[in-house]
Amino acid sequence: MSGVGVLDKAVVILAACVDGASLAELVERTKLPRATAHRLAQALEIHRMLVRDTQGRWRPGPRLGELANAAPDVLLTAAEPLLSALRDATGESGQLYLRRADERICVAAAERASGLRDTVPVGSVLPMTAGSAAQILLAWEPPEAVMPLLPRCKFTGRTLAEVRRRGWAQSVAEREPGVASVSAPIRDRTGRVIAAISISGPIERLGRRPGERHAMAVVRAGQRLSGL
Repeated sequence: MSGVGVLDKAVVILAACVDGASLAELVERTKLPRATAHRLAQALEIHRMLVRDTQGRWRPGPRLGELANAAPDVLLTAAEPLLSALRDATGESGQLYLRRADERICVAAAERASGLRDTVPVGSVLPMTAGSAAQILLAWEPPEAVMPLLPRCKFTGRTLAEVRRRGWAQSVAEREPGVASVSAPIRDRTGRVIAAISISGPIERLGRRPGERHAMAVVRAGQRLSGL
């Protein structure tokens, strides 16, 4: 609780209405006096933070979505300068990936200005079955979420166990011939892996063991983006 009584109560009311709530349910869930719950719910309704459904129950209102959509993506905002710094430190292109079902999406990138490079445009959709970023996004998932995908992967369960042990992943010609990469996890405040930060480039420059040269830089970048 913040110590600001009215605000704390309003937040409790909003949380209680996520799945819909009548006045009686609000009182039961929040333990607030009936008159207080009713007054706050009505005020939140006026501000469109709550709406009534066809059964007269309060539910989250459109204003919440409008405010959320107007907020900048904290991770993406922080990632842009870090990816540029990672590119400059390693000499390789940097990317940020998020998982979407059985795919991963490049949501931010910093490309080498010249020379041979691995270009992954923002918005690119890549498989979860190959590449060091895919290994990162799967390594800390529960077995029931990983096992159905493993038969199609170019890496094994043993690979994922090694990724968990050392805290980073590498791949060589796994996603694409001639391309190597190194990736590390980005975690939320609970420690859950929510994204992967990567560098990638030609094998002739990164070598067959790219993690030996660049894992520390990539891991540190992932740590700086974690917990935002």
